[in-house]
Amino acid sequence: MTPIEIPIAGESIRLGQLLKFASVVEDGADARAVIEAGEVEVNGEIDTRRGRQVRPGDTVTYAGETLAVVAEG
Repeated sequence: MTPIEIPIAGESIRLGQLLKFASVVEDGADARAVIEAGEVEVNGEIDTRRGRQVRPGDTVTYAGETLAVVAEG
């Protein structure tokens, strides 16, 4: 499956914010729950840190969707 490109402004975005921004979760509480439950992978590894900084070049996978973080512009 082709990753969905998510452009971000700036050098990084927190994992929880990315999930909200990409509309794969409803809100911050949902983001926190799925991250803490170990349902989110960053670059192929489970990460339970909601504040994890993801940067362009990283991939985030949740619920069968793969998000590719890219620089805006």
